[in-house]
Amino acid sequence: MAAELTTRELIAKHRPTLDQALEAIRTRAYWSPHPEHPKAYGENGSLDMAAGKAAFDALLGTRLDLGQPGTDDWVGAEVSPYGIELGVTYPHADVDELLPAMKAGQRAWRDAGAETRAVVCLEILKRISDRTHEFAHAVMHTSGQAFMMAFQAGGPHAQDRGLEAVAYAYVEQVRTPDTAEWTKPQGKRDPLALNKQFTAVPRGIALLIGCNTFPTWNGYPGLFASLATGNAVLVKPHPRAVLPLALTVQVARQVLAEAGFDPNLVALAAERPGEGIAKTLATRPEIRIIDYTGSTAFGDWLEANARQAQVYTEKAGVNTVLVDSAANYKGMLSNLAFSLSLYSGQMCTTPQNLLIPRDGIRTDEGPKTFDEVVADLARSVDGLLGDDARANALLGAIVNPDVKARLEAAAGLGEVALASREISNPEFPDAVVRTPVIVKLDGAKPDDEAAYMSECFGPVSFAVAVDSAADAAELLRRTIREKGAMTVGAYTTDEEVEQAVQEVCLEEAAQLSLNLTGGVYVNQTAAFSDFHGSGGNPAANSALCDGAFVANRFRVVEVRKEA
Repeated sequence: MAAELTTRELIAKHRPTLDQALEAIRTRAYWSPHPEHPKAYGENGSLDMAAGKAAFDALLGTRLDLGQPGTDDWVGAEVSPYGIELGVTYPHADVDELLPAMKAGQRAWRDAGAETRAVVCLEILKRISDRTHEFAHAVMHTSGQAFMMAFQAGGPHAQDRGLEAVAYAYVEQVRTPDTAEWTKPQGKRDPLALNKQFTAVPRGIALLIGCNTFPTWNGYPGLFASLATGNAVLVKPHPRAVLPLALTVQVARQVLAEAGFDPNLVALAAERPGEGIAKTLATRPEIRIIDYTGSTAFGDWLEANARQAQVYTEKAGVNTVLVDSAANYKGMLSNLAFSLSLYSGQMCTTPQNLLIPRDGIRTDEGPKTFDEVVADLARSVDGLLGDDARANALLGAIVNPDVKARLEAAAGLGEVALASREISNPEFPDAVVRTPVIVKLDGAKPDDEAAYMSECFGPVSFAVAVDSAADAAELLRRTIREKGAMTVGAYTTDEEVEQAVQEVCLEEAAQLSLNLTGGVYVNQTAAFSDFHGSGGNPAANSALCDGAFVANRFRVVEVRKEA
C-alpha cells in the first residue's frame, strides 16, 4: 500500500503538538490546541458554521459506506431527541469475517513504533477537528445536547481527551528503551554481554462500547488509547448515537490508509434494533480490551464475564455536594443552579444529593435555615431558566423516555421544593425539554434513604436534611463507598469541616471540588489537568486519563541475544 502521508511528514506536522501535550500532562496547566469558539473555524480547510451544518444535512437519509469487510446488511434507526429522523444507515458486520480482517494489519501497526502511531492518531484528531461543526450537529441530534454544548463537549473537549490519551500512551511506551546493551562483570572471566530488544506489543482487538449522552467525549479516550498502543479498535456505538462515532471511524480509516496502514485497524459494529451485540462481542476471544460507559448493571456484567479482556468501565454513582457554610452565598447558589441544570442533569458528573444540616448554615448574608437554603436554590434555578430561549440553550433535550419517566416519578418521593416544568422549543417542537426538580428528603428516614442512595439519572436532585456537618461527612463516605461518585462538592468556611471532607474523598478515592462560586462547575473537567473519575470507587474502575488507563493496553516483550 503506497502511503500518501509519510511518517516524516506526519512527525514534522504533529510532533510539536505531541510535545505540548506531554508538557501539559506533566504540569497540569491549562492548554488546548482545539478552539472552543465556533467562529474559530473556517480557515485552513476546516468547516465553518454554515458548511458544517450543510455537511450534516447532506448525511441525512444516506448510506454511510465505510468500505469495511464482512458487511452483510445495512442498519440504522436513529431519531434525534429533537424529533428529526436521521435516516442514516451503517454497515452491519459479520464479525467472523470482520475480526480476522482487523487482526491482519496489527503487525505493521505494532512495528511502526510509538511515535508513528501517535502522529497518525494526531492526524485523525486534526481531521476530526476540521469537521467540528459537522460533528457538533451529529452529537446534538443523537445526544440531545444543546448546540453549544454539543459543539464544545462533543468537539474540542472530546478531541482534547483523545489527544490526552495519546500523550499518556506515548509516555508509557517510551518509558522502556527500544534497545539496550547489557554487560555484567565476571571478575577475571570475560563479562557477560547481551544485546536486548524491547517491543511494545498490543493486547489484540479493543472493543469500544459507546454511550448515548457523550458518544465522542466518553469514546475518544479509549479509542485513541488503544489505537496509539498498537491495538485495532472495533467501535460499537449506542444504537441511538451511532453517527458521531461512525464519522470518527470513517476519518480514522481514511487516515490509516493514507499513512500506509490497514484501514481495518478501526471498524464499526452497528447493530439491528434490539440485537444487543455488545454481550456477544465482549466475550469473543479476539477482544482483549473493552472500554465501556453506561449503566452499572452492564458494567458489572462486563467486569464479571469478559474475563479474556482488560475491561475499563465508567458506570454510575451518586454524586454529592455537602453544604456546611458559605462565604459567598449568592455565588454558591448560582454555581449549583447551573450545575443542576446543564444538559438537563444528564451527565455522569451532575450533583444529585445536596447534604444540608437541618438546623441551617452560616453564610455571608447571615444564618439560613434548611428550608431557606432549598427555597433560595429553587429560586436560583428558576431565575436561570426563566427565559425559555436561555433554558433551551442550557437544558438541551431529554435523551430518552427513561429519563423522562424518572423525572416524573421523582415528584412522588418527597416534598417538592422545585417542580419541573415543560419548555417548548420553537425550532424543534417535538423536543422534550424539562427543567430540573428538587425534592426534599430526610437523611434520618429509612424510606427516604432508598431514594437518595440510588442514582436517579437526569434533572433530579435531592436536598437531604442531616443532623450536622459531621453526619453529612459520614453519609458522604458511605455513599461513595457503597454507590460510588464521579464528583463530590463541598461548601464550607470551617477548616475542620474542609479537612474532614477532604479526608473522606482521599480515603474513598473521589474527586473533590471545594467552594466553587464562579465559572468552573463541579460537573466539568479539563483535559490535561483534571482527572475524570478516579478508578478507586464503584462509579468507575478507571480514570480519564492517567497512566493506568493506557499502560495495560500493551505489554513489553523482550528479545535477548549474546553480544
